[in-house]
Amino acid sequence: MFKLLIIEDDKQLVRLLEEHLRKFGYETQAVADFETVRETFEQFAPHLVLLDVNLPKYDGYYWCRQIRRISTCPILFISARDGKMDQVMALDNGADDYITKPFDYEIVTAKIGSQLRRAYGTYAGPPNERTVTVAGLTLDVERLTLSFRGAKVELSHTETKILDELLKKAERVVSRDRLLEKIWDAQTFVDDNTLNVYVTRVRKKLASLGIADAIQTIRGQGYRLYPDWEL
Repeated sequence: MFKLLIIEDDKQLVRLLEEHLRKFGYETQAVADFETVRETFEQFAPHLVLLDVNLPKYDGYYWCRQIRRISTCPILFISARDGKMDQVMALDNGADDYITKPFDYEIVTAKIGSQLRRAYGTYAGPPNERTVTVAGLTLDVERLTLSFRGAKVELSHTETKILDELLKKAERVVSRDRLLEKIWDAQTFVDDNTLNVYVTRVRKKLASLGIADAIQTIRGQGYRLYPDWEL
């Protein structure tokens, strides 16, 4: 049985969500104390999180970052804030999807099922693949860190996804469409320039480790990571 944690301060919405999700066999728990969200997460150990943006004390972006420090479980934002930047911020802070209110409960259920299949079922990768290493550069996908020659930098969830794809296909061109699909599941609200911004951030993280010009832009195609830094 999959366990779902609901971090939402609208009690009526929580009740309706729990009633609906339990019909599909999910075990649910709602956060009661919004100052101890991380503790509740650790105790319940959910397979997936439903998270609102507007919450008492700290917002959903904050709690998303806290969860990402200890888990890679799917996180779906559910929020009445439907602005483009709200959705981009959620994804940048570690979310896997963003659902705007009011929403159709069947759509929410379908998205939950899709994320669970991706993380634990048909589409999930081998369970022990937590790191990717190329020419001494190691990406820890679970801990969101990049290490090289004893130095380490922290990454955002989005930066980790980009590097994961580039490292696994080192020396090969990764198309822009592939990166967008990998990172945002082809959500239409992400424009092409957003990818440029994140690739620039990844390049800066690599530069902080002493690796410069490793990511090449292949005009009209995409990007290629060329591991020649040990030569």
